[in-house]
Amino acid sequence: MARLGFLFTLLWGLALGAGVLYLPLDDRPPNWAPCGWEGVRCPPREVYRGPEGADLPLLRAWLLSTPGKRLVASLDALAYGGLLQSRHLDLPAEDVLARLGPLLAWKARYGGEVFLFGVVPRWDATRRERNLKVLHALAPWAAIKGVYLEAVWDDALRGSPAPKEARALPYPSRPGADEAGQVLLLRALSPGLRVAVVHEEGALAERTTPYEALPLEETVRGLVRSAGVEEVALEAIPDLVLYVYGGKSPRGATQDLLRLMAQYPVALADLSRVNRGDAGLMGYLQALGLYGRLAAYAAWGTPANNLGSALAQGGLFLRDREGRLQRLAEAYFAYWWGEVGRPWVRGRFPEPLGEEALGVASLWPYVAWEGYRLDLKALAFPWRRSFEAEARLSLVPLPSPVHLVE
Repeated sequence: MARLGFLFTLLWGLALGAGVLYLPLDDRPPNWAPCGWEGVRCPPREVYRGPEGADLPLLRAWLLSTPGKRLVASLDALAYGGLLQSRHLDLPAEDVLARLGPLLAWKARYGGEVFLFGVVPRWDATRRERNLKVLHALAPWAAIKGVYLEAVWDDALRGSPAPKEARALPYPSRPGADEAGQVLLLRALSPGLRVAVVHEEGALAERTTPYEALPLEETVRGLVRSAGVEEVALEAIPDLVLYVYGGKSPRGATQDLLRLMAQYPVALADLSRVNRGDAGLMGYLQALGLYGRLAAYAAWGTPANNLGSALAQGGLFLRDREGRLQRLAEAYFAYWWGEVGRPWVRGRFPEPLGEEALGVASLWPYVAWEGYRLDLKALAFPWRRSFEAEARLSLVPLPSPVHLVE
């Protein structure tokens, strides 16, 4: 039955056509989230199977049968089935490269632009050498007209070899992984966006941030290059301001945001903690009605994850109020999950998680902004672990205030 459903979806996609195709790294929420964005077409959800990895024959069939003007794709998804599989799958480099052939076949068949990212493996991957050999072998692809290729490195602790290995590649590289698809969607859909980067404090730019193994200013520089945006000064009247919060002063950052938001759309990347946001800053944003006015917000992952997610969503939904509010709703859920949901579940239930862990939904607070109340309609654990959760959210219009006439 699942195969019949896939065939119907594939034929429907053929008939409809597609503007931007997207092959996520896997189906964890940060990677899969763009599949719900207007104008982005993804493989059917059943092709991605959680920790088991993607069904590669179905993924290749969908790709080769689906036309489009642009393709944003994870190399690791098509080669190994996903990030988890890329670390340990026993497969010769030659066979891996053969699995990537459909990407060039798609380009030859449909003539679309191709935006690709591969992951430089982290320290504990057993197939590190094989993965690096594959990334080096792909260097000629970077010279093909209409192909953009980059490498991102995954969770590099201080002293990790990944940054050095990435720099040895003859094409662009930077830290990150789970935000890479979003960043390349920005490159594909809104190239040339003018962005000003503002740090909470000057010293933040020189700080070596967790899981990146290099100064923050280098991480930002790499993201700007990946996204295809132009970094400009505030005086040049940017399309978007990316505000980088390091956790020094929630009150001071709020004052910065008040000043900036009076003149520019502002995307906020909260780097105060890994995989969690700053509750003090969120409190100010909610109390002053600023959260719903943000261009984007991200606090769900590592510094590169949050920077890339905030930049991409801020740029892609700059002139789409409904889409922007939906992305802010998802970002608030991710903040709440890191601050409340994940700790509550981890303290009570073993993994793999069962249905009893869904009781965490009872802790959802009353949240409202910009004339809407944010309701949590349903909750799921796609990988049956507490690290990530998937939510079905609803923005419910608030009733208009009643004005009494004397």
